[in-house]
Amino acid sequence: MTSPPVQLASELIRIESVTPNDNGCQQLLEQCLTPMGFKCEYMNFEDVSNLWARHGTEDPLLVFAGHTDVVPTGPLEKWSHPPFSGLIEDGMLHGRGAADMKGGIACFAIACGNFIRKHPDYGGSIAFLITSDEEGIAKWGTRAVVDELIARNIGIDYCVVGEPTSENNCGDTVKVGRRGSLNLALTVKGQQGHIAYPHLAKNPIHALAPVLHDLVQAKWDSGNQDFPPTSLQISNLMSGTGVANVIPGDARVLFNFRYSPETSEQEIKQRIDEILGKHDLEYTLEYPSSAEPYYTRDRDFIEKTSQAVSDITGKTPGITTSGGTSDGRFMARICNHVVELGPVNATIHQIDECVSTRDLDTLTKIYTRLLERVFVGS
Repeated sequence: MTSPPVQLASELIRIESVTPNDNGCQQLLEQCLTPMGFKCEYMNFEDVSNLWARHGTEDPLLVFAGHTDVVPTGPLEKWSHPPFSGLIEDGMLHGRGAADMKGGIACFAIACGNFIRKHPDYGGSIAFLITSDEEGIAKWGTRAVVDELIARNIGIDYCVVGEPTSENNCGDTVKVGRRGSLNLALTVKGQQGHIAYPHLAKNPIHALAPVLHDLVQAKWDSGNQDFPPTSLQISNLMSGTGVANVIPGDARVLFNFRYSPETSEQEIKQRIDEILGKHDLEYTLEYPSSAEPYYTRDRDFIEKTSQAVSDITGKTPGITTSGGTSDGRFMARICNHVVELGPVNATIHQIDECVSTRDLDTLTKIYTRLLERVFVGS
């Protein structure tokens, strides 16, 4: 017999919701949450669907945050099972979004139902913030809803983001922060010309080389006990016409900084300007996108989360800030206690994404236990 979280996750996977198209996933959640007593509201911005659902009116307020949008499937012929079939086979639930993160959302919902039935007078509130704009530009999803909640003077005491944080076993890793991310594009202008007449041209690659050296060798910060030092990586270098006898007219390089809270975005930009200013360059500099870091410093909610995992699995999870960006950075603007806890991340964004059905059952128990730790105290 299929368990409730596995069944709900399978139904969600069957809805083709490639970012930013929710395509009815949130309506399915509404149908699940309304009978529990949740009041559901859609906060839609531009082409993004966002569901805000709340049970109760008292404080404290705990929010489960997640996203129903998924990344594109890639080549369909490479999938062992159709990516939107929600197939359950040999103890695994298959499909795009199984781990990232329809599986986690299903566990949220079933855990809340289990908790409310057992503790109808728990003395607090539980809410869902579900967006369809996490895998995309992340402008009109959680970020916009948080702006609206702040405008309404709604505060959040605790937040659980259901991103797939587990590495080997369900619940083995809890994330309590993420590094910031800053993308930049540097274009150095030169003068195109014949390779045999360099005095009639200006090679932008030659001008760029010492700049790259200085940027790569720069020490941005030392990190701290919870975050590694800020890291600069060159992701792309483009120049030339494709032939060997032409000096190119420009050179363009793409960078990414993953930075710790020890360094701000503004400080990085200032250092870049200083480094570029030391070289005789004609250039343009763009910052296509950025994401600020966040970090939960207060240990109370982290301890409750860790205890909930230990209560169910018998093991203490690792506490980390590793990985890429998440919507936790937006939730941290309105909530001081943000953690991320979800399924095993081994197949996220891959062909044949899948998650263990046993893990979904375990995760549901962990979320239920966490609600008890927060609201019941034992």
